[in-house]
Formats: sequence, structure tokens, C-alpha cells
Amino acid sequence: MVYIQSHKKENCCPLCVALDESECAEPYIVVKSEHAFVILNRYPYTSGHLMVVPYDHVSSIDKLSCETRSEMMELVNHAIQVLQAVYCPEGFNVGMNIGEAAGAGIADHVHVHVVPRWEGDTNFMSSLAQTRVLPESLEETHRRIKEAW
Repeated sequence: MVYIQSHKKENCCPLCVALDESECAEPYIVVKSEHAFVILNRYPYTSGHLMVVPYDHVSSIDKLSCETRSEMMELVNHAIQVLQAVYCPEGFNVGMNIGEAAGAGIADHVHVHVVPRWEGDTNFMSSLAQTRVLPESLEETHRRIKEAW
């Protein structure tokens, strides 16, 4: 609740805020690269749900440099390798929601979702109660992924 209450400022990007707070454990940043960083999703669909985020605060990939886009794709690739080693998923969802109409929760700061998936991982809690149940805490997920990175 503290996170939600403390970041309700107008025009406040939670991805930029997390980057500014990267010295503390709260933002769950896994790695920083030259043009982008990898962070846990605070509201994951499954354990290991990562986001690859450019430092540039832009709304679409066409506004990023070729170097940034390339680095982001390499980070996505490495994220898949790490998640495969740590969680042994049966598949992955990798994608971007560009614009509110496409479902972007943070429409003004483009990012790539990397979500490990398993057969039958959608359960009645998500379908009926709009609630997600995760088998481990975000702190434990962060520790495991960061160690494997």
C-alpha cells in the first residue's frame, strides 16, 4: 500500500521512479545496461514476469535509437535464457502494449514484457476473482533471477 500511495503524483512514471530509486531493494531492478534495464513487474502474471525498459522515456519503439532497440532485444533474449534456467517454463509471452488502446498500463514509457508460461497456468482465481496467486514473493523472485543473471 505504501508503494501505491507514495507514487500517485501527476505525470509520475513508475518506471522512471524505480530507476531513480535503484539503490534500494524496492524497485527490483535485475540489471542495468547501457541503454535499458531489466526490472520485475510489480504486478506479475506469473513468477519471473520481467520488463525490459529503455532509459529513454518515450511512448513507442519507433522513437528509440537503433542501438537502444537492439540492446533491448538482446536483454529480452538473455531474460528468456535466465528464466528458462531458473523456472523451466514450457513457453513465454514476449510483447509490448503500445498505447492505451492496446492495453498499455504505462503508455508513455514503452517496455517489453517477458512472461514465463506453463500449460494450465491460468486458474480460477484470475478468471473469477481478478486475483493473481504467485508461489513466491517478489523478493525471492528478484533474488533468484539476479543470481542467475
